[in-house]
Amino acid sequence: MNIFEEEFWSINESLNKLLTTTNANSVLLIDRAGQLITSAGDTQNLDVSSFSSLSAADFAATSQLATLIGEKEFSTLFHQGENENIFISIVAHRVILVIIFDNRSTLGLVRVRVKHTAEELGKIFQNIFLKIEGQTPPPTIDEGFAKEAEEEIDKLFG
Repeated sequence: MNIFEEEFWSINESLNKLLTTTNANSVLLIDRAGQLITSAGDTQNLDVSSFSSLSAADFAATSQLATLIGEKEFSTLFHQGENENIFISIVAHRVILVIIFDNRSTLGLVRVRVKHTAEELGKIFQNIFLKIEGQTPPPTIDEGFAKEAEEEIDKLFG
């Protein structure tokens, strides 16, 4: 996924705001292939690569379950543990937002804040997609120039 610098900083700002307003431990943004795009918060004790891959696989498997019961997909997933919880949400139909939180926060608060953040991120990704679509391909070298360059190289080394 191509992300431009301005949008990258906007994404990080949104994730940090979500982290703060939910009292979450960490927030991760992952592409659907399982690659980490960026994160906020404490990820030191987390194998981020494995976590990202498994989160994407979890979302993909759950999407297949949704299809089996006639749904297009489930837009959110929630896993509740004794000490830690995971809330997963799809953003802009392309990226996965994962929030890891404990008892300092509630599922209700996380849901409300994620909805707002998903809207912000959706706008940012829309800008990214528009920029990518509007990009012109890199200039190509025409045959005449290439032939002249070859002749000059031959003269130099020949």
